[in-house]
Amino acid sequence: MEVRKESNGLKNSMVTREELAIINQFTKRALKEDEVYTFAVRLCDNEVDRDGERFPRATLEELAELFVGKSGIFDHEWTAKGQAARIYRTEIVEEEGVCSQGEGRCYLKGYAYMLRGGENDALIAQIEGGIKKEVSVGCSVERCVCSICGEDINTCAHKKGEVYGGKVCCAELVNAQDAYEWSFVAVPAQPRAGVLKRCGGEDAGTLKTLVKRRGSRANQRELESLEKQAEVGKRYLSELRGEVKRLMLVCEQEADGEAIEKLAEKLDESELKEMEKLYRGKMAKKLGLRTQLTYGEKTKAAEDESDFRV
Repeated sequence: MEVRKESNGLKNSMVTREELAIINQFTKRALKEDEVYTFAVRLCDNEVDRDGERFPRATLEELAELFVGKSGIFDHEWTAKGQAARIYRTEIVEEEGVCSQGEGRCYLKGYAYMLRGGENDALIAQIEGGIKKEVSVGCSVERCVCSICGEDINTCAHKKGEVYGGKVCCAELVNAQDAYEWSFVAVPAQPRAGVLKRCGGEDAGTLKTLVKRRGSRANQRELESLEKQAEVGKRYLSELRGEVKRLMLVCEQEADGEAIEKLAEKLDESELKEMEKLYRGKMAKKLGLRTQLTYGEKTKAAEDESDFRV
């Protein structure tokens, strides 16, 4: 899965001898302090973004290693001409509080360098003046999992942005595979600006994407039909899950409601049906329910009275 995410916040810093030694590991000749301009950039954090996705801390730590040595470009245009800077080291920075998913706030900070002189002086002036500030990252992750059930977000029953058991569902980007580049972008708040996602590697994609690109009209109609059936199935599963919660709350009045909701959210269809059957029986016993027409009992009574007939 390819991912591009926006962030903001550039901070320039004075280059030290220690920093210069690290930078020179990426150069063909040893650079001097007055030849180099350095600045720090907030690459990405562990908060849920506008797409309903986030990088867990573990993924940020993986990306920290992968982004070392990667180039900074403009608007994700992958051309050698557009290379402006290079990250020479990274670190995970702790922040106060916790993110919406309960994890301690943190972000991936990159330290970048660029050469002074020529066209770069204009870019340095823009960085210093706060004009060039927002950045976006391009990277690849292995999986995009649901924060509720831990399964693939594209195949599970949960939807990003919806609340389950008091917790907002989001997609967690896990197992970083590669970091391509980081880019200066003009309008990071623009819907879907600088965002590209692809599951399963370079040539793969979602089934819907593949059908649209390569499928026939018949394939597209079949996919539309399957999507409608899937929506019906999701509604059925949601209603079944709601009924199981209701029955459990009636029968287990001392149980914690939030715990019941969390339990129900993790059950699949067969498990939900078993729970519905079990708790429907418990509720019938609890409320003393019985059928109004007791045919068997009347028949038995009539048979028993036959011995007293003359």
